[in-house]
Amino acid sequence: MIERSQAEDVHTYVEEALAKHVGSLALKLHTGRSRNDQVATDLRVHLRNAEDRIEVELNGLLCTIAQLADQHLAVVLPGYTHLQRAQPVLFAHYLIAFGEMILRDRERLRQARARTNICPLGSGAVSGTAYDIDREALARDLEFDAVSDNSMDAVSDRDFVLDFLFFASTLLMHLSRLAEDLILFSSTEFGFIQMDDSVASGSSLMPQKKNPDALELIRGKAGRVYGHLLSLLTTLKGLPMTYNKDMQEDKEGLFDSVRTAESCVGMTRRVLETMRIRPERMREASETGYLNATELADYLAAKGMPFRKAHRLVGKLVLRALELELPLEKLSLAQYRSFSPLFANDVYNCLRLERVVARRKARGGTAPATVRRALKQFLKKIGEPER
Repeated sequence: MIERSQAEDVHTYVEEALAKHVGSLALKLHTGRSRNDQVATDLRVHLRNAEDRIEVELNGLLCTIAQLADQHLAVVLPGYTHLQRAQPVLFAHYLIAFGEMILRDRERLRQARARTNICPLGSGAVSGTAYDIDREALARDLEFDAVSDNSMDAVSDRDFVLDFLFFASTLLMHLSRLAEDLILFSSTEFGFIQMDDSVASGSSLMPQKKNPDALELIRGKAGRVYGHLLSLLTTLKGLPMTYNKDMQEDKEGLFDSVRTAESCVGMTRRVLETMRIRPERMREASETGYLNATELADYLAAKGMPFRKAHRLVGKLVLRALELELPLEKLSLAQYRSFSPLFANDVYNCLRLERVVARRKARGGTAPATVRRALKQFLKKIGEPER
């Protein structure tokens, strides 16, 4: 086995192992080749296979997001800015937002794979090879899309590794953001979701607690992948042409990032598939906190009041409602008209939660009909049939 071999490196080991089967013919294996172009080729083959596996995982996650969105098209969730309740949105709209992020990640992965799948074999150590080989045929046999055009660049290029590490860093950033939201949403203070026992743990001291371990690990591993990207950038920045032993440092970080990306995508999918949604808690939160205040400003603007003036007036009105400890829809018409004669009985209809959500009809908005269309488009993007 290679672990017990006394060979100088893996290439020498392959020669020695082959010699046991074909004899001295194996000594011709290295003809016209250098470890420099061989290791570059090996790494590209290894990485493109990993990229293919990760794309399969991403497609699975995208399908899970689409399925969850389809199952919860009527559920309303508070939308947040600055972690403060802002405006109500459909839970499906929220899910598709993360789906769009993952779609961009998949596109980055595909672009990285295209740059990975260039064949450097035949470049030799630095100057190319003196043997009359058909590099294009060699590339086809090894299932590469094209051959490298410059021997010096071919053996010193690790941009394709950086491309993957940047993809993985961005992906983990997106998964970390989703994990952070779900950690908050599963807390007692929010109570929007309940984590499955298979992705959570109990406290070693407090019997009532359920800790979102899987999500916390995903959130934590983002920084680990960031570190691999920065480490390789730092390693490469001062290297002279062409191959230098420093470039061995590309392997550990890359291999770990591949494992981390694969496991985190799979675990995120597991979390989404097993969590329990609590629509009643989401609705309750959407109906408190004056999330319909913007609707009041729009109401006044539609009746001719400049929006900036309407914005200030509604701010004062909300302060009055807070003093009275009443939601906006419980204020009397007389109380409304004390702020502006533009208010009429139709103001109560505009404050209804369903109407607040339904009015956001423009493309990209959270209105039910708009979200249904967005889900159909999302399914097309991920290559799934419409539901």
